[in-house]
Amino acid sequence: MSNIVAIVGRPNVGKSTFFNRLIQRREAIVDAVSGVTRDRHYGKSDWNGKEFSLIDTGGYVKGSDDIFEAEIDKQVELAIDEADAIIFMVDVESGVTGMDEDVAKLLRKVNKPVFLVVNKVDNGKRAEDAVEFYSLGLGEYYTVASINGSGTGELLDALVEALPEKEDVVEEALPRFAVVGRPNAGKSSFINALIGEDRYIVTDIAGTTRDSIDTKYNRFGFEFNLVDTAGIRRKSKVKEDLEFYSVMRSVRAIEHSDVCLIVLDATRGFDGQVQNIFWLAERNRKGIVVLVNKWDLVEKDHKSVKEFEKAIRQQMEPFTDVPIIFISALTKQRIFKAIETAVEVYKNRTKKIKTSKLNEILLPIIENYPPPAYKAKYVKIKYVMQLPTPQPQFAFFCNLPQYVKDAYKRFLENKIRDHFDFNGVPISVYMRKK
Repeated sequence: MSNIVAIVGRPNVGKSTFFNRLIQRREAIVDAVSGVTRDRHYGKSDWNGKEFSLIDTGGYVKGSDDIFEAEIDKQVELAIDEADAIIFMVDVESGVTGMDEDVAKLLRKVNKPVFLVVNKVDNGKRAEDAVEFYSLGLGEYYTVASINGSGTGELLDALVEALPEKEDVVEEALPRFAVVGRPNAGKSSFINALIGEDRYIVTDIAGTTRDSIDTKYNRFGFEFNLVDTAGIRRKSKVKEDLEFYSVMRSVRAIEHSDVCLIVLDATRGFDGQVQNIFWLAERNRKGIVVLVNKWDLVEKDHKSVKEFEKAIRQQMEPFTDVPIIFISALTKQRIFKAIETAVEVYKNRTKKIKTSKLNEILLPIIENYPPPAYKAKYVKIKYVMQLPTPQPQFAFFCNLPQYVKDAYKRFLENKIRDHFDFNGVPISVYMRKK
């Protein structure tokens, strides 16, 4: 279970540059995920062996300056609620602004680690200028230059030191299915339809739990936990349409789950926010089932399902091996099919394939279609095995792992999918030195 760190601050202080620097250092080395990362506001990073999730709130503020102020306050309040630690970024060029003071005022009341980070400090003169940020009343500050990374090491040392230890909860080994999606897509109706009672009567009372609600569920002889993010109500201050809010919510639920049931509204389609949630689940290597809800409201003919499904799969590329089910929570159409599929995806995610079987099937294919030669050097893949990890990861042992390109890794992934059922599950392919 990783901690969540939120980066807050007014626009144009360099939050996104800093965020990208932290994420890329890790994704380029440890976790080169195939395909392009679609959104850049959420990612995983690690430092000194401690992993954490990073959220850049900057990507979520849209609007003119006067709207900005209100939005930023909302985001800071959310980050205070949800994150385990907060990085508050300011900019030495413009000095302390009124908006910085507002944010600092909110952060002074917090009993979580807050790191004041002064950005754009790339020379001695600017380091001296940074002293004025003591006036924000947040104590010590860290000076960095996001653009070249100077100063980030010291900040990260302090950050991972301050992150609370996350217990790996092993209370019971029941699979966890998280129901996620944008607001009003029908997550609660879906869960109510499954459980057959209005478990989630939704209220706006302060103190209503803000953690995801779990329901033990038994159907078709399978027992699992259903994790609902819809039953959790926002604080009344936070407007439901705030994209950042649903992403923050989903991050928590997705990280705690084995399989994500992504509910989308058929009348809105696979839009940006749903895609964010989809890539979030994919990057966390969770099982995925896409549920197209409110299908009863769509004008359709005999081709509609195929066309709608094709459009969704195009948005998912390159990870298209995902079940898509058309449901209606209102009429209970195919809701049990959805659960049955989630159980199959869970089994796929925990599947282990014998090394002998893998080699028997894949080595002849590799021999017929070897990796392209690079700089007149030939890559010879000798052996393949599945790694003993919670989700499917495969290591291919070869003489020159550095010369195997992403396109060939995708080819290998597709061949694994052709011969073994990994429907709904992201697969990682690694090249290792023999």
